[in-house]
Amino acid sequence: MSFAALAGFVVGALAVLFYRNQIEAPSRTAANDGVETGTALPQGVASVLAVLPSSAVVLDAHDRVLRASSAARAFGLVKGERLMAAELLALARQVRRDGEIRESEIDVAGHKFGQETTSFAVRVAPLGSHGQVLVLAEDQTERRRVEAVRRDFVANVSHELKTPVGALSLLAETIQDAADDPEAVTRFAGRMQLETARLNYLVQDLITLSRIQGAEPIPTPGQVSIDEAVNDAVDHCNTRAAARDIALVTGGTSGLRIWGDDELLVTALRNLIDNAVAYSPEHTRVVVSVRPAGDSVEISVSDQGIGIPEEALERIFERFFRVDAARSRATGGTGLGLAIVKHVAAAHAGEVSVWSKEGSGSTFTLRLPAFGGTAVAVPPSIPLEAAK
Repeated sequence: MSFAALAGFVVGALAVLFYRNQIEAPSRTAANDGVETGTALPQGVASVLAVLPSSAVVLDAHDRVLRASSAARAFGLVKGERLMAAELLALARQVRRDGEIRESEIDVAGHKFGQETTSFAVRVAPLGSHGQVLVLAEDQTERRRVEAVRRDFVANVSHELKTPVGALSLLAETIQDAADDPEAVTRFAGRMQLETARLNYLVQDLITLSRIQGAEPIPTPGQVSIDEAVNDAVDHCNTRAAARDIALVTGGTSGLRIWGDDELLVTALRNLIDNAVAYSPEHTRVVVSVRPAGDSVEISVSDQGIGIPEEALERIFERFFRVDAARSRATGGTGLGLAIVKHVAAAHAGEVSVWSKEGSGSTFTLRLPAFGGTAVAVPPSIPLEAAK
């Protein structure tokens, strides 16, 4: 049920309670209940407000809070008998004056640590005939954040797709005009192959990211050999590394396992190794090491590359974020590799971290829960199925 529908239902239900209370039980006096005449809450209203997931506040004719849900107090909308949000108070007074239901969206100072503002969808309605007003506020902060991420994602995808598609269109026209020049046709056909490969990588990364970014659990997890995953990823990256005389070195503890998806793990490792190769000078090396860490397995990919500026470290796992956009595109990067790594780690209930210093290289570390709860090496002679 949407917030508007829920708010409408609540307003209607409370209005019925107020109306019924006025007919069946006249307002008690201040001497009887310690509350000003006409400001007591009807029986049942408190119970309705208590079960609402959104913030709910009932104000009397003098803007005093008669009842506030725990959510309203937790968000800092209410303190004691006061409504703290000035915009909400102004809306309540307007509703009290003209008796019309009002809806709005407001931002208030964030009540949670690290959160600057909290966004609320608000519905304010009159209750009864004694100037009482109901305020309903639904936290929309996360929804707004998701919408902003979606808009940015669509804009970035559109921009990234335009580059290879535009290049392919231009190259096709060029080849058509150079039909009588075999050398030019060969040269431009090679460029078209590169752009097609870039487009293919982007589409594949988008598919992979859409598969895992929903934070849903892996549908069919199983035992995954870290040795096999590392070897598969290294094999995939060997050609590109060899072309730049970059040695791919593996080491650490053998025989470790995790519980998860081998294809996703290989994808994450491949992205880390490809990234290390792309940003490393020629004639250097990239090291992939594995070690047990209590109830987890740590897989590190270290390079001797250019490093990452400190101000960029917090953003490198964002989709389409590039420290050096020109270099990334020149190496065929899609800007999605590290975002995929982050989501693969999350899908395995793990995490990814990075250490980097400009001019000294970078180390990315995947920390994933070990199979069986403890990182124990299994001799290679024992099949995974038997190692239980």
